[in-house]
Amino acid sequence: MASLYKKASDIYYLSVKFQGKRMTRSLGTRSIKTARELAPDMEKTILLSLLGANREEAKKELNFKQCAERYLTEEHNWKPITRQRYVYLLNNYIAYGLPRNPTTRAMTIRTVNACNRWSKQQRYIKSYTHLKGGANFEMRTRVLSEHELTLLFTATRDERFKDFMRFAYYTGARSGEIRSLTRENIKNGHIVVNGKTGERMVKLNRQAQEMIDKQSELWRYSKDFVSHKFKKEVRRLGIKNARFHDLRRTFGLNLIKQGMSIYKVSKLLGHSSVRTTEQHYAPLLTVEIEDFEL
Repeated sequence: MASLYKKASDIYYLSVKFQGKRMTRSLGTRSIKTARELAPDMEKTILLSLLGANREEAKKELNFKQCAERYLTEEHNWKPITRQRYVYLLNNYIAYGLPRNPTTRAMTIRTVNACNRWSKQQRYIKSYTHLKGGANFEMRTRVLSEHELTLLFTATRDERFKDFMRFAYYTGARSGEIRSLTRENIKNGHIVVNGKTGERMVKLNRQAQEMIDKQSELWRYSKDFVSHKFKKEVRRLGIKNARFHDLRRTFGLNLIKQGMSIYKVSKLLGHSSVRTTEQHYAPLLTVEIEDFEL
């Protein structure tokens, strides 16, 4: 069965399913007329590829690493950040097994199970063992105190990284949204980034704008660099159990404590809904409630 569809880039693709296997190829055109003309020949090419793959794979099952490689390169209509997360989780699982951190462990289990389900549907494997514990994650509620923020923003030795941390806190942006900014991303009073829910605008307050303005070159950091550098600094400063993402959580909580509505905070954080924001901050706000009597 073949289906023709257009992606967000306006390029037409042809997807063909045969004997439980699916293969998708770009037709390289934005014209529906041209796409329809190219589709029959492309369908034949895809079917030949699927037939050849079926013969080769009928001889023996693929191991998990081989399945994961195919799963990650297949067309799933994932957002770029989703693909990046799955690559990270599956590669780490292959190299080191399940992680100890409860939340990362649960995310890894869900990703491994999804990969195995897909591999079975594609007939790369006959069966698999469903891993349990995909829902056993812990909601992290760590926020930084005023004293800890002051330490980070005054005693960090690397001035550029200190500015980067302050910029992250003043915007509430995710590390992945600001690690590789370009001047073209900076608009009037905001920056345009690619977040978990797609492209979004991050508001720049006066403090964030000052951090941008003082940079001769914008930051070009990798995910590992930010994580390791932050851990090194907090360890040196004696700040316990802190992660870079805690800056974002602290940003949201402090705005709510100042009286900003949960709706506005949700928009600033780029959450998909206010309910998501409430789920993240409900445990934190409970402990902030003043003493009361009935």
